[in-house]
Amino acid sequence: MLDRLRRMLVPTAPGDGLVAAAPTLKMREIFSRFAPYARPYRWWFGVVALFIVLAAAAETATIWLFKIVVDDVLVPRDFGAFWWIAGLYVAITVGAGVVAFADDCLSAWVGGRFLLALRTDVFRHLQNLSMAFFERRRLGDLLSRLTGDVAAIESFVLSGVADAMASVLRLVFFVGALLVIRWELALISLLVMPLFFVAARRFSKLIKEASREKRRRSGSISAVAEESLANAALVQATNRQDTEVDRFHRESLGAFAAQMASTRIKALFTPVIDLIELIGALVVIGLGTYELSRGRLTLGELLAFLTFLTLLYGPIRGLSRLSNLFFSASASAERIAEVLDERPAVVDRHDAQPVGRARGALTFSGVGFRYPGAERDALRDVAFVVEPGQTLALVGTSGAGKSTLAKLALRFYDPTEGTISLDATDLRDLRLHDLRENVTVLLQETLVFHGTVAENIAYGRHDATHDQIEQAAREADAHDFIEALPDGYETVVGQRGRRLSGGQRQRVAIARAMIRDAPVLILDEPTTGLDAESAERILEPLRRLMRGRSTLVISHNLMTVRDADLILVLDGGRVVERGTHEQLIAADGAYGRLFRMHAPASPLTA
Repeated sequence: MLDRLRRMLVPTAPGDGLVAAAPTLKMREIFSRFAPYARPYRWWFGVVALFIVLAAAAETATIWLFKIVVDDVLVPRDFGAFWWIAGLYVAITVGAGVVAFADDCLSAWVGGRFLLALRTDVFRHLQNLSMAFFERRRLGDLLSRLTGDVAAIESFVLSGVADAMASVLRLVFFVGALLVIRWELALISLLVMPLFFVAARRFSKLIKEASREKRRRSGSISAVAEESLANAALVQATNRQDTEVDRFHRESLGAFAAQMASTRIKALFTPVIDLIELIGALVVIGLGTYELSRGRLTLGELLAFLTFLTLLYGPIRGLSRLSNLFFSASASAERIAEVLDERPAVVDRHDAQPVGRARGALTFSGVGFRYPGAERDALRDVAFVVEPGQTLALVGTSGAGKSTLAKLALRFYDPTEGTISLDATDLRDLRLHDLRENVTVLLQETLVFHGTVAENIAYGRHDATHDQIEQAAREADAHDFIEALPDGYETVVGQRGRRLSGGQRQRVAIARAMIRDAPVLILDEPTTGLDAESAERILEPLRRLMRGRSTLVISHNLMTVRDADLILVLDGGRVVERGTHEQLIAADGAYGRLFRMHAPASPLTA
């Protein structure tokens, strides 16, 4: 049947990028993994358990009162007992209502706090993972895990356990009542109970397989949607809307097929359980009617017995379905556990040194690096020194290794060979947080958050005052255009700063770097994507930003680096030339050829 389930699923075409399945875990492993998140609320969970006991007792008492009504009021036609029975009915109903209200509110609060703690912990864990993790994972799938999959775990650890407890307690109360009414009949009615759990066990593995595939397909839908919508400009500019719709439709069709496979299994499970329940009820009705005809059972007892029996099969059915729910939730738990099992590739050593404000001398000594899983080195034997106040430029064609050097300087990765030092101390011997506090980076893609201009500038320094924000904006030549915005510094720039031009976003980023005031500065293609006028406008703010700092400029456009104190030409991860602009031009090697290619292209020739 598992093979038939797999045939129901829509295959993924090459390039669609279905996310990989998470490693499977046993139920006890999943529970032990996530149960600690519920530990802070164990006392509250005890109160919820008390409410469950009271609810089951109230339901049992209500049915027992029905037996009394039949035997003491309806059959003898004696209205005298009606009033005290009615009063008890009202009191039990009101009490049950109060308990149900308190139970719903408290259960929602405990479940919500559990989700809050788990989701925050998963997000915190993601924030601390190394860049290597994000470079091999799809963002949409991570978002799906952070939302839907986390929510499913709550049903596994809390609400599912509470429902199981409620079903068990109802079973205990109802079976107790059945035994009191007629123990022989009760034992016969319970003979069908094992059939429920045998059926549930047979279906559970199928449901888990279908649920695991459904959650995986959900992650793929989110991944495709995020990628496509994030690149809407490219999609429309190249008229690939239909292609993206086809990708999205295919993943959605896969999710639909997984959903239908799961639904078919559950739909088959329901009539099987109904049949078992019917068999038990018919046996009891037949035997109960026989006992009634012999005078060994009152009408009230028979009706109460049948009512208890009908309600008894409810929690039995519920427990059977809960096992399937647990298997469904376990698919989500496996996906979250996979994320939590990831470990940062770059971590602090146990004896890492604290760093205050560094001088900023940055030294690469025989540095080599190969990305995980790559077939060849990205860098080989790279060596240079950048002193405070100096500017070193890294130039070369795309893929030469320029951006990799920047990642190593930020310790997104550690070199596989050689050392990188800050003020003569190996970066691996420094606290990672302290190291990055001493580095400011302006990336090729100007990153701006959805928020106000002031918030985006202050992102470089969390305790910045408004005066410091404004001063940084003035130094970045951004103050005038910010003041001209509808709400000035409180203007919301939109997602990724779409309400600002490219040059304006870059100047906001420069202001953010200004306010951070770190001794080491990394500029990664600072003029990429800007027109000549915008590039010229940010040149002076960049020079002010670079003043007095150890600056690493990464560029494939040689016209932006001619004033650097030292220029390194990279090719295939190796340094093939080094020197000043004049020295390299005079040598007429690789740099000279590249410079002549770029000379007409840039306004930054002054």
